[in-house]
Amino acid sequence: MKRIPLGQTEAPNVVLGLMRIADKTDDEIRHLVATARDAGIDFFDHADVYGRALHGCESRFAEAMQLSPSERAEITIQTKAGIVGDGPYFDFSYEHLIESVEGSLRALQTDYIDILLLHRPDALVEPEEVARAFDELEASGKVRAFGVSNHTPRQIDLLATAVSQPLVANQLQLSITHAPIIAQGVASNMVGTDQSLTIDGGGILDYCRIKGITVQAWSPFQAGFFTGTFLGSDDYPELNAVIDRLAAAYDVPAIAIATAWITRHPAEMQVVLGTTSPERVAGAALGSDIPLSRSEWYELFRAAGHKVP
Repeated sequence: MKRIPLGQTEAPNVVLGLMRIADKTDDEIRHLVATARDAGIDFFDHADVYGRALHGCESRFAEAMQLSPSERAEITIQTKAGIVGDGPYFDFSYEHLIESVEGSLRALQTDYIDILLLHRPDALVEPEEVARAFDELEASGKVRAFGVSNHTPRQIDLLATAVSQPLVANQLQLSITHAPIIAQGVASNMVGTDQSLTIDGGGILDYCRIKGITVQAWSPFQAGFFTGTFLGSDDYPELNAVIDRLAAAYDVPAIAIATAWITRHPAEMQVVLGTTSPERVAGAALGSDIPLSRSEWYELFRAAGHKVP
């Protein structure tokens, strides 16, 4: 498993997201986590809103794993705060962020969160409130690093007017077929094509590379915004033909090629797996360091329907 820089430390470039474990048994959760660990994944992604009840998936993880202090120290736990399900709406106030982290700590049965992300942008954000919460959480040792999700460059710059901690990660949706953060740059300055339109606030991927912010790619196998996977889909015959051919050439499952398309990018991104299938976790992890050539990477890009001028 390839490891990449993340803030002042390093982390695997494939991580396990746990938003779908609410209905899994203890044995199923332990098997899923063990498969990930065997593949070199020691980074686990949560959020307070994952599960039917608040902190539901965090609780299931802790109940199933019953981590000893030494086992807890071997892994990275990331969670998120800021979404309020009733409404829904967003809340980056000092009070909400503190309350959310306290709830996550109890649910996860841990004394500290390795990384806390602001979960999607809050249009009513007050950077000074976020800074106050981050300062308190850091000083108390309850959170060790901070980041954001789905934020634009200017939203990150706004936070930086008050927040003193470096933002180490930005979790963004990215797959071969859902790739505006890459595709727009390829088609920049082209007239008459939607691909040239800037919809990410102005080059968020390049911005994160400049700022040393690790991009975490969520829904890496989704065709669009929760529209189902492109792998094996009749809607993407050309793409799947290329994926299958490359999978045979590299002697890996198709899901590894879909992973490798992201990990091959020089931005050194993390792929956040959302599956609860141990087999798919193991298969996807094989894409961690597949050395796709430039021609192979662009062939996948074109087969997904993106233009290369």
